[in-house]
Amino acid sequence: MRHAGELAVQRRAGVRAGAWGSAAARPEIPAAAAAFLTRQRMLLIGAGGRDGRLWASALTGAVGFAEAVDERTIVIDAVPGEHDPLAGLTGGEIGILAIEPQTRRRMRVNGTVRRDGGRLTVRTEQTYANCPKYIQRRDISDEPAAGSPATASATGTLTAGHRAWIESADTFFVATRAPDLGADLSHRGGNPGFVRVTGGGRLVWPDYAGNSMYMTLGNLELDESCGLLFLGWESGEALHLTGRARVGWDPGDVPGAQRLVEFEVDQAVHVRGASPLRWTFDGYSRFNPPVHPAHAEAPAGAAAHATEPGRKGREGEQR
Repeated sequence: MRHAGELAVQRRAGVRAGAWGSAAARPEIPAAAAAFLTRQRMLLIGAGGRDGRLWASALTGAVGFAEAVDERTIVIDAVPGEHDPLAGLTGGEIGILAIEPQTRRRMRVNGTVRRDGGRLTVRTEQTYANCPKYIQRRDISDEPAAGSPATASATGTLTAGHRAWIESADTFFVATRAPDLGADLSHRGGNPGFVRVTGGGRLVWPDYAGNSMYMTLGNLELDESCGLLFLGWESGEALHLTGRARVGWDPGDVPGAQRLVEFEVDQAVHVRGASPLRWTFDGYSRFNPPVHPAHAEAPAGAAAHATEPGRKGREGEQR
């Protein structure tokens, strides 16, 4: 099915790609994608919560917790935790991202989900790979961390701590959906400071050059509902945001930006102890544009990582 939102964005961007975006995705899971999926210990998901809002979240488990049991069925041996905004997910449309930060590989799956006890079963409608652009390299610890029981706090605005977290982030995940066209979960990455908090509950980030599929922007053209997820890679915490996003076509003076996306927060949920996984930073993507000097107030350690020698060449192996 041709996606009217994607076509509208492609036209405005001056892209004439024919059957591209959703139209190019196929429901079947290729053998290589199935093997990649089985190796993962984390999946990012986007779906509607019990409150009717759109949320992004993460599922974790041992290697093999997600498996393609046939060419259109994925079984995930995990469900959102009790403090997760998607707790109680029983069915509906879902977007899934399998991302391997240590190799900068990723694949996306969109379809429908049903819950079977402590498992999720996904019927795939779209399966496709993405390039490694803007993915920061991280290595995962061999052993899960032993942490305290998960706790959560919800607010209608961002706290000072949330704002500092967001403005020092180099990665986040975005969930979108469109009526009768399904949900989608995508990755966004850049150097610390690429996401700005411009008010008590407003975020702005640049839309960099990508694969011109415009699946995220195409959904937003038809439905402003949006969910964001910021992970505490070293702490196991998660910051879930739900709200509305709009695309601005004037990139201003933001380096590398083709457009700007503005997001208005309706609710924030901060979950401590959200994940047992711990990751160590191992280098920024060489594709990351520089951050505008006025926005580049990252933590001291982040700048050191960004300029560490000997890391850039490794990404070329993933192209």
